[in-house]
Amino acid sequence: MADEGDVLTDLNNSAGNGADNQPVAGLISQYVKDLSVENPNAPESFQWQEQPELDVQFNIGGKKINEEITEVELKISVTAKSQSGTAYLVELSYCGLVGMRNMADEQIHAFTYAEAPRILFPFARRVIADAVRDAGFQPLLLDPIDFQGLYLQQLQARQQEGGAPAAGHA
Repeated sequence: MADEGDVLTDLNNSAGNGADNQPVAGLISQYVKDLSVENPNAPESFQWQEQPELDVQFNIGGKKINEEITEVELKISVTAKSQSGTAYLVELSYCGLVGMRNMADEQIHAFTYAEAPRILFPFARRVIADAVRDAGFQPLLLDPIDFQGLYLQQLQARQQEGGAPAAGHA
């Protein structure tokens, strides 16, 4: 039996009015929207001795599908170059459909550009690692990214410029 103050007791005695008015957000689905893998100098690139330099670029986009669903797009571009040339290029567009309801605009913006990318990143990271491995190289394990920290930095920079973030822009 549930004791006083127990979660089950609290659920049974909640003072809710039955209305769907609590803020809620969550991932509905995720998918690879676009993936490009290039190995332009194979098979010569497999003989190169020098360690390639990596250029990793990220971009986050949000597109409203309807009032409650937003597509969050995490774009990752990786280029591995050495003095001998380009070893490989990988471009990934990894997306998630995010449902959000009863949330303030600031919360929607923060979830779209900080929390949703944090949730999607480990899956995108695996796709990149597999793509690099399938191109014939050692799998590339991207370092974790502090999306919340980056979001707060950009928000602070925009506030110092005198503008607030517009919904739909990071």
